[in-house]
Amino acid sequence: MVTLKNKQTDTNSLYEEVVAANQLYARAYTAQPDAFAHKHAALLTCMDSRLLPNEFMGFNAGDIHLIRNAGGRASDDAIRSLVISSKLLKTNQFFVVHHTDCGMQRFTDKSINELLEVTIQKDQKINYCSATLKKADKKNVYVCNKEASNCCGKKSCVDYQCIDWLTIQNGLLQSVLEDVKKIRNHPLISPNIPIYGFIFDVMTGKLIPVDKAMRVGKAKEVVGENR
Repeated sequence: MVTLKNKQTDTNSLYEEVVAANQLYARAYTAQPDAFAHKHAALLTCMDSRLLPNEFMGFNAGDIHLIRNAGGRASDDAIRSLVISSKLLKTNQFFVVHHTDCGMQRFTDKSINELLEVTIQKDQKINYCSATLKKADKKNVYVCNKEASNCCGKKSCVDYQCIDWLTIQNGLLQSVLEDVKKIRNHPLISPNIPIYGFIFDVMTGKLIPVDKAMRVGKAKEVVGENR
């Protein structure tokens, strides 16, 4: 098995490592034409580089649908993926795994917005709205085609002010519970899909079940329900 070096590398050397590793990997690769997950399960977890579900959960390639984002949060896009996974690709159980030492506990919406306010060039800000954007007279400035946007309930604003960063401010037990609840209560998620909530401890490698989340995520058998 070829692994990437655990050190800071420039972009060119990392690119070369990736290409070399893939060439070795491809020699012994077994084709996997089946898009359906062998274990009929989907996992929502964090993008943190320390989390390797094939190791700490025992999964192999092809076993599960893997959905990752910052924090492993049940964002709108994560739920979009879970709906597709269950409705079109026949998964019938979900795992939600957050982890200790998560970066999403280290900042707030306010602090990241203040950072972006300082670091983003003023002439590169884009007015956020659901309408089509059009270029204004000023260079690199785009505005809404409508007079008012639905951004944050304001007439217009810069795009980052409208993002819910889904930070974790009340502890991991609470964040796992919140996400399992959000998935459980979504109208497009079948109530007979069990949702399991865990915290992965990056220091011990243990997967810790969140009892309240487990209770909320318990499947409800529905007669004639179509998964």
